[in-house]
Amino acid sequence: MKKTKRICLWSGPRNVSTALMYSFAQRKDTRVYDEPLYAHYLKNTDAKEYHPGAEEVLADMENDGNKVVEMMMGKHGKGVVFFKNMTHHLLGLDRSFMKNVTNVMLTRDPVEMLPSFAKVISSPTMADVGYALHIELLEYFTKNGIRPIVLDSKKILLAPRKVLSQLCTEAGIPFDENMLKWEMGARPEDGSWAKYWYGNIHRSTGFMEYKAKTAPFPERLRPLLDACLPHYERLEKLAIG
Repeated sequence: MKKTKRICLWSGPRNVSTALMYSFAQRKDTRVYDEPLYAHYLKNTDAKEYHPGAEEVLADMENDGNKVVEMMMGKHGKGVVFFKNMTHHLLGLDRSFMKNVTNVMLTRDPVEMLPSFAKVISSPTMADVGYALHIELLEYFTKNGIRPIVLDSKKILLAPRKVLSQLCTEAGIPFDENMLKWEMGARPEDGSWAKYWYGNIHRSTGFMEYKAKTAPFPERLRPLLDACLPHYERLEKLAIG
């Protein structure tokens, strides 16, 4: 029996991670999961006080992160399984399972990401946006001999076919041309939080053309930007594409 290929995406928020999930969902050999560790994160942090729809997430999803990891490592009826995760959702979990999955880290320039995130979470902190935790996770991988695949959202948007082809090669699966387009609208795998976060992806039919932000960067977010940039710059140097 062919071994299941498990791909775990470790992203920050507003990093085109949902578009990447939609992309993998177009593959006939793949099943996708939308942030299965979200309820675990909300249950164990004060984020439940300010994340929109938190009570619905906690009611709908498994709250025990250890049980979620067991599910992720279980049977899924497909040759490829793609888990879209936020790095900060790992909160206190045993990471040994990461040796048995393909780990993909997705980052985005905080100059572009922070204003987008702040439209939903008005006063974000470093704990909300994941940049420091990305580097902490990268160091865990290095220490344990795990080689992640690093993606930068800008590179994906500039050359989706090139970056996705390289991603598939490094993940050990064939590239599928269907990954470049999808039907407009929601997907059944969407989490209950989609109504707060997924407006743009539901209006899309593929990876959107990259457009640099022209609006002035909000001054109130400047201290957070200064704290995020060194982490982003370190990870971005490792990005494929």
